[in-house]
Amino acid sequence: MTVLTKPRARAGGRAARRSIRSAPNVDMLPGLTRALPTCEVMDPDQIARIDAASMDILENVGVVFRDEIALADWRRAGVKVVGERVHPDRGLVRDLIATIPADFTYHARDPQKNVRLGGPHSIFVPMTGAPYLRDLDDVRRNPTLDDLAMFHKLSHMMPALHSSAHHIVEPYDHPISQRHLRITYSSMKHSDKTFMGMTTSPRNAEDVMEMCAILFGEAFMEEHPVTTGNCNGNSPLVWDETMLGAMRAFCRRNQPVLCSPFVLGGANTPASVPATVAQLNAEALSALAYTQLIRRGCPAIYGHYLSTVSMRSGAPMAGTPEISLMNFMIGQMARFYGVPWRTSNTLGGAKTFDAQAGYESATTLSAVIHAGANYIWHSAGWNEAGMHCSVAKFVVDAEQCAMAHRMASGPYWGDFDAALAAIPDVGPGGHYLGHPHTQENFQTAFFMPDLFDNNSIEQWAADGSKETTERALIHARRLLDAYEEPTLDAGLNEALLDYIARREREIPAADALNQEY
Repeated sequence: MTVLTKPRARAGGRAARRSIRSAPNVDMLPGLTRALPTCEVMDPDQIARIDAASMDILENVGVVFRDEIALADWRRAGVKVVGERVHPDRGLVRDLIATIPADFTYHARDPQKNVRLGGPHSIFVPMTGAPYLRDLDDVRRNPTLDDLAMFHKLSHMMPALHSSAHHIVEPYDHPISQRHLRITYSSMKHSDKTFMGMTTSPRNAEDVMEMCAILFGEAFMEEHPVTTGNCNGNSPLVWDETMLGAMRAFCRRNQPVLCSPFVLGGANTPASVPATVAQLNAEALSALAYTQLIRRGCPAIYGHYLSTVSMRSGAPMAGTPEISLMNFMIGQMARFYGVPWRTSNTLGGAKTFDAQAGYESATTLSAVIHAGANYIWHSAGWNEAGMHCSVAKFVVDAEQCAMAHRMASGPYWGDFDAALAAIPDVGPGGHYLGHPHTQENFQTAFFMPDLFDNNSIEQWAADGSKETTERALIHARRLLDAYEEPTLDAGLNEALLDYIARREREIPAADALNQEY
């Protein structure tokens, strides 16, 4: 007797196969190894002029260190200190910065997501510090811890972002005095990429170091960078106790900090591009040198935040030609000293995700890539001069970083001979669409953006006439629906939560106006 059986359906059926084909690709791109030549706007004599001017500023004008511990450290090093003003000589500065590693590797919770930094090696890091967001409905409002978690999830899923940063947005539903604990935990839990650590006070920085020690192990941190702190200078020529104390917390544990003068060109620097760079360079060098007084050989990153000030309104501006020129020059100075450097990316002053936001961000992105920046911060979401993080702009910026990653990696030569062989096959007047080489390579040969529409206007209209913001928000919702939390060891998770609970019992939930920040 013949038994008739139904043909076996392939696992999951047609809907499942379609779902797999349409699922977003969230695999992290490797850290960028740049193959493009850097843009060199200064000749060797001009580099020497900036260096000499900066050293003169350090020796003769001096830099204020408003911190008794730092002043004592400088005195022990034999440096002239007058009041709070430190006057390091150029020989000592050169000796100290020579011990900063030219490159190092960040170690992530997932070792497959470790990334190298320095020399030709760069990473993209999302924005931080926004007091507002434009949410999934494009509504501007105060953020919450859930909103912060959303951005950390998006950071985890955007291939070109190599870090989950830290407080991408400020979570206003949690006391400011305890906020750093929840921010750090969110960075650690919702992504297994590298992340940043809060430096809002020396004690907060110590908490971050303790949480990193729980996650990675104290001994591991002694040899491996796992997070990044940012220490902003108060231009002109001042480093304060809060930033210096946080710097010590990181450097003593061998964790890198960004030594970042905060430039408002024309307001807290001279109204001159070269003179601004000379002052900024002096400020950065003084902090870089101090990291090595704290701990010789610890990694450190030449940092800055750049904007120019409108002489009509006093407002900071983004995407101006002078900012690009300063990025080119700072890149040359960092390479002159042999240290990695940080810049800011995709900055915009627009109030919505409009053409201004796109132009400003694209101008900055192009400049920082050609300047050879290493730690490319604020790479996704920044708008309104940093006052809000836009969900729509976040995902579009991240895709732009993926495009920049492709461009900066240089041309791919691996299939050159095979592609050339297609030319005689097709011959004059033919086309390559059906050729085996095209069929094998069409998905990877040319970057195909998900968030830009390149269809005919008729097709665009038929699809609902969606503009970039609407498409981006649909894409963000789709990503979040597909998010899978990277597994965090249960024991480590419990230890982190126990530490947070203990510290929250110890730290008063003080009114934000009375809390040192």
